[in-house]
Amino acid sequence: MINRRKLLGQLAALPLLGGLFSQNKIWANSQIPTTLQRDYFKELGVRTFINAAGTYTAMTGSLLRQEAVDAYNYAAQQYVNLDELQDKVGARIAELVGCEAATVTAGAASAITLGTAGVLTGNDPKKAARIPTDLTGMKTEVILQKSHLIGYAHAIKNCGVKLVLVETRKELEEAINEQTAMLWFLNAHNFRGQIQYKGFLEVAKKYDIPTFNDCAADVPPVENLWKYTDMGFDLVAFSGGKGMRGPQSTGLLLGRKDLIEAARLSAPPRGDTVGRGMKVNKEEILAMMIALENYLNRDHKKDWQLWEKQIQHIASAVSKIPGVKPEIHVPDIANHVPSLNVSWDENLVKTTPDEVRQRLRDGHPSIETVGGGESVNITTWMLNPGEERIVAQRLKGILSEASS
Repeated sequence: MINRRKLLGQLAALPLLGGLFSQNKIWANSQIPTTLQRDYFKELGVRTFINAAGTYTAMTGSLLRQEAVDAYNYAAQQYVNLDELQDKVGARIAELVGCEAATVTAGAASAITLGTAGVLTGNDPKKAARIPTDLTGMKTEVILQKSHLIGYAHAIKNCGVKLVLVETRKELEEAINEQTAMLWFLNAHNFRGQIQYKGFLEVAKKYDIPTFNDCAADVPPVENLWKYTDMGFDLVAFSGGKGMRGPQSTGLLLGRKDLIEAARLSAPPRGDTVGRGMKVNKEEILAMMIALENYLNRDHKKDWQLWEKQIQHIASAVSKIPGVKPEIHVPDIANHVPSLNVSWDENLVKTTPDEVRQRLRDGHPSIETVGGGESVNITTWMLNPGEERIVAQRLKGILSEASS
């Protein structure tokens, strides 16, 4: 196998493509490093930051663990057949999480689109080629609760189906007809809807309709990876680049073997399908599998204790500032990790949460947090060890200055 370090070192010594980095191009008057220590983001003028916010797509999700990086780099040096790799990786993932079948997708939204397509087409590639413009011979409606309607439900509409919204179990049963293709459930909103897991699955079973559970941000806890397929959902989607620390552009579609196989008919490398643009490359597929193996083998109790210790450190740092109120909590389902909301009496601390977030972002190093007009919200599970001290010091400094 070619040694990657040696190869990159050799490439760095060669004239770059098209003279991209030559003195009369965009890097005029700049000396370009030729070693592996190049600071690519700095060269581009892209600022990095400490992630005290969480696994947000706009903030590029999570950081790959070294095992996944190694797998990615390994795959980058060799050719394989894409379908064969998906077959073998899918079988391995299904074994790891105890479901019938699995496939790696281009994120959780891609898993929703491909899963919906598979429900519509079954094992018919001709039907797959007609989505989303011609659903002749296919069912055309997907039912979900109004409280579960979020932006990501657009991934269902990519297949050309109509979304039917209901609130009660009675409305759900009345909405079912010969055009009902699937019942879709947003796991994070289980407690917001009137129909929760048990009732939802009872109705689906009664009318023999496939169910889909969107669990994009719902690990940890680790047992969620098999909980919902065991519960009876036919398809379940997870984001790969959040808690599992796989590539951000990956996801997992888990569930019934026949539906996973049908979903693959709309996935690359097939060209004339709704999923052609949802390509997952060999590097991402392999890295996602290794990220999952790593995640399953982690000491989850130890990870949780670290996050709690980090969040407590930040809370303690600001707790003695008059008027400041730090509250530690754990969301019930999605992003189920120790979290901190920091609010304050603006009569005593004369600044707003928006201003504090901006100062954290503009400082050195830059720190990203989230929240609305009432508080600055922080998680620590995406921090590197020790970064909680920087976050605590900076937040305390900003609030202390505003209180004096």
